[in-house]
Amino acid sequence: MRSHRTGGLGLQQETPSRAAGTRITVAARLDRLPKSRYIRKLIVLLSLGACFEFYDLFFSAYIAPAFYSSGIFKPTTKGFLGIEGFASFVAALFAGLFVGTLVFSPVADRFGRRAIFSFSLLWYSVCTFLMALQSTPAAINLWRFLAGIGLGVEMITIGVFVSELVPKEIRGEAFAFNQFLSFSAVPIAALISAVLVPRRLLGLDGWRWVVIIGASGAIFVWFIRRAIPESPRWLEQQGRTEEADRIMQEIEQRVRSESGAELPEPKLVEGDVYPARGSLREIWNKTYRARTVLLIIFHVLQPIGYYGFASWVPTLLIAEGVNVMRSLQYTFVMALASPLGPVVGKAFADVFERKWQIAWSALAIAACGLLFAQQRTAAGVMLFGVLITLSSNWMSFSFHTYQSELYPTRIRARAVGFVYSWSRLSTVFSSFLIALFLRNYGSVGVFIFIACSMLIVFAVIGGLGPRTTRRRLEEIAQ
Repeated sequence: MRSHRTGGLGLQQETPSRAAGTRITVAARLDRLPKSRYIRKLIVLLSLGACFEFYDLFFSAYIAPAFYSSGIFKPTTKGFLGIEGFASFVAALFAGLFVGTLVFSPVADRFGRRAIFSFSLLWYSVCTFLMALQSTPAAINLWRFLAGIGLGVEMITIGVFVSELVPKEIRGEAFAFNQFLSFSAVPIAALISAVLVPRRLLGLDGWRWVVIIGASGAIFVWFIRRAIPESPRWLEQQGRTEEADRIMQEIEQRVRSESGAELPEPKLVEGDVYPARGSLREIWNKTYRARTVLLIIFHVLQPIGYYGFASWVPTLLIAEGVNVMRSLQYTFVMALASPLGPVVGKAFADVFERKWQIAWSALAIAACGLLFAQQRTAAGVMLFGVLITLSSNWMSFSFHTYQSELYPTRIRARAVGFVYSWSRLSTVFSSFLIALFLRNYGSVGVFIFIACSMLIVFAVIGGLGPRTTRRRLEEIAQ
């Protein structure tokens, strides 16, 4: 046995001579860390950025009644792709998200997680503020599309960032906590909308203030980004081992100070030593091809259940004869449940296999959606609306964890961006399909459409998805 220096990471390891090229990686150093306040602080800071995405995604539904009353948009469209319909507003956002996730998410693999996290937030803030000043469907949709590009890049980067910073034993818990904080923006958006949408302040319609509030908050996060280090996993992949070592030493020192004890010895696993560069072509090789196809199918279907309800619930209620004010009140009650799914899930996120958490939550969305469509009382509407919200948000934090686990660090952002972009593209067209079902078959037809999609998700993910819970990212990648 002999001792050798570990490739610039400042650690020593006893290794047999046949493994002379082996070194202790960032992954090995990260995955042996216990829970700590410092890691949680990093998740909080990243989650503040995600709050604006969730605020933006959900205020679409809450400001819809203001669009209808002002005549800017209508609940349905004359043709399938009519720009005068609210579906075009929803589609504009998701078209931008599609471009952001598919075309621009690879920049996080090229320029780093931290820099792109900051830049995408600033991009979103500027475009959203300009959207709030527009008065025609075409202009609103244009800036909505551009803001969506920033949001698309941001969401991919945050998911990748969280997965790379936390130990494997608490990865699911970290995503649940991340989404608990992110979903806290949903009741805030609902409350602000309920207060401002019916009013006009300082010469501006209330819906414009709802949008401006979301845009101005992202600027705040731009300044707190300084407390977030670059992903040491990414730095190591780029061959910047001295920077990775410096950040890891700081993380280890903070965790060591909190615990008051020495850290466990890092352990290498198969897959820890990997090439520094990758390309999108890898997602189609024999290792990742099945995962890629699986996630594409999932992402074509999951937004039909998730955004089919979240983006349309006030409109669906209005279609059933509920007035605007009452629909916003119902929606606010449902929105209060948004953070509860991740809160409950946090205790179980790393106990049960991830793929089954996705599958069973999809089945719950299908069942609760069909029951929601049959309700005629306020209590029934809110009960099943809350259950759909809880199920949707459990599925959300589970699949965000899951998709980040299935690819290696060298291609994680671009691979997740590629498969996730299918959900954005799906939402563009499913928005118009939902408008079509609503016009021809009412809210019951909408929920049958949603239920069928979720049943396929259950079968595909539950039957074909690989296991990931409590496994090292690099091990899963092999």
